[in-house]
Amino acid sequence: MGVSATVAVLALLAGLVLAVYAVVRLRSRRGIATAAQRATYEVLHIAGLAAEPLRAGLSDAAAAKAVRHLRTLTGAAGCAVSDDRRLLAHDGAGEHHKEQLTAAAAKVVASGRSAVLGERDLVCDRIDCEVRGAVVVPLAPQSDEAQPSPSGALIALSAGPVVPGLVQATMETAGWVSAQLALAELDTSRARLARAELRALRAQISPHFIYNALTAIASFVRTDPELARELILEFAEFTRYSFRAHGEFTTLAEELRSIDRYLTIERARFGERLQVRLQIAPEVLPVGLPFLCLQPLVENAVRHGLSRKPGVGTVSIEARDAGAECHITVEDDGVGMDPVVLHGRDSEDGTDAGQHVGLSNVDDRLRSVFGEPFGLVVETAPGAGTKVSMRIPKFHPAVRARAA
Repeated sequence: MGVSATVAVLALLAGLVLAVYAVVRLRSRRGIATAAQRATYEVLHIAGLAAEPLRAGLSDAAAAKAVRHLRTLTGAAGCAVSDDRRLLAHDGAGEHHKEQLTAAAAKVVASGRSAVLGERDLVCDRIDCEVRGAVVVPLAPQSDEAQPSPSGALIALSAGPVVPGLVQATMETAGWVSAQLALAELDTSRARLARAELRALRAQISPHFIYNALTAIASFVRTDPELARELILEFAEFTRYSFRAHGEFTTLAEELRSIDRYLTIERARFGERLQVRLQIAPEVLPVGLPFLCLQPLVENAVRHGLSRKPGVGTVSIEARDAGAECHITVEDDGVGMDPVVLHGRDSEDGTDAGQHVGLSNVDDRLRSVFGEPFGLVVETAPGAGTKVSMRIPKFHPAVRARAA
């Protein structure tokens, strides 16, 4: 090879090196440039992977999915998660120390204090065992109590003598796990509260309607048997829907069908005194919403707004398509109510107390599912009727997850 050819090859190689260096520099500027930033990203990513199963609570399945990521966060040779009785999951070295770790975890859960284990605590006759110590930290979900009882323990095993860095990493990780378990308990409590509120709503509203419906049906048994038969079927379908045992959510179409049955029976009671106006956009009929959140508003409009109004009264139900949301209003031209009742103060004669309870129940459940901006908006005044409005997101993860 001649000198000129050699120079050309060297020039080409130098150009390639410079090009590679430039690309690396460019990418480092565009992406995560420093080691600290890369480390932060890795920790957040791993924590996110562990958080998802832990939000379901402390169980075998959740521990099995999370333990590998928890070992990475602590930097331990092995990692285990226990409840107050047994190990739920283990990853990495030291699984043959199960009995010793279970006993240590039980003591930590009972006392609520962390423990550091040495070789004397982890006696082993295996020549290839690399475990020389362990850190056991209680998992205590946060609560309103001064000293909440631990629900389990996080165990980090060391391949050498336990160093302060491992102790600190394990305690920090255990604190983060405890926070995730506290969120899981909060989710469970909210679900229980929603179910309790739904049961309370059924108990608060339905008996009044049942009594009035049966009285109306009885009045037609002799004078119009065919109408009485139709009303009995409508009443049966209405009660079947209202007292169904499954599902926290329904669709707008299903809720409107139940409302139609309710209004059929009420029109039999009130006759021409009760008028109904519907304006429903077909595209919002499949929208999911909490079970029995629209029907009580219609019952309140009839029971509290129109039943005490002389002459003809009208209930208007409107559901509009509003882009990513569905806007629903229930309005009556009845007697209205004192706005102070909506701020937690009962009226002097107590006649609006039941209406206030029903509205508050629906408002609380809407905010619990969709967030604070999605509560009820009530416009009312004595003698001016009542208009209740709500906004429902067309697509919401809570509705899809709990309806599945």
